[in-house]
Amino acid sequence: MKKVDILAAFIIGEVSALIFLAILRSLEIGEKFLRLIWFLPLALPAGVIFATFLCQILGKKYLVVFQAGKSFLIGILNTAIDFGVLNFLMGIFGITSGVFYSIFKGISFSTATINSYFWNKFWAFGQKETSPGIKEFSKFASIALFGLLIHIFVASLIVNVIGPQFGISTKIWANIGALIAVFFGFSWNFLGYKFIVFKK
Repeated sequence: MKKVDILAAFIIGEVSALIFLAILRSLEIGEKFLRLIWFLPLALPAGVIFATFLCQILGKKYLVVFQAGKSFLIGILNTAIDFGVLNFLMGIFGITSGVFYSIFKGISFSTATINSYFWNKFWAFGQKETSPGIKEFSKFASIALFGLLIHIFVASLIVNVIGPQFGISTKIWANIGALIAVFFGFSWNFLGYKFIVFKK
């Protein structure tokens, strides 16, 4: 495995772990639980490096497997950034539902999408040119805009229409809505990046 793959995997794992720990702390789920996952900043980078290694082995015959694996791992970091920004905004403004939740979700997703663009371009799909052309950026913006609409729609549906279930707090339910939106958006984003934006 190349050094750049090891370094990229380590950064993805470490940054994601630190953001997730900060989110869990802000959700006030209990110090006992946080003490149980103290090892996350060690385990997640190791897991992401191992997953990258497996993707490389499985992708030797079909490059798309390696690209999909790396894109999925980038998705972990994007999810951490998305949730981190969302929880930061909810914490600052004390709002966990309604129109402002949808706005916060749009801001958090957009931040994660910008991160996703650079990671996917240079790591997952190995593009060499550093300055995006207007055509490439237009395609990316179109894919990202549709992905943003998917995320906002799904998250807002879960949070604002269905609402908290099973006695779950509104703050945790807001995160559940965002998590469900991630699953809907990942497939769309990968296919769009692979076959429209970064196709060779």
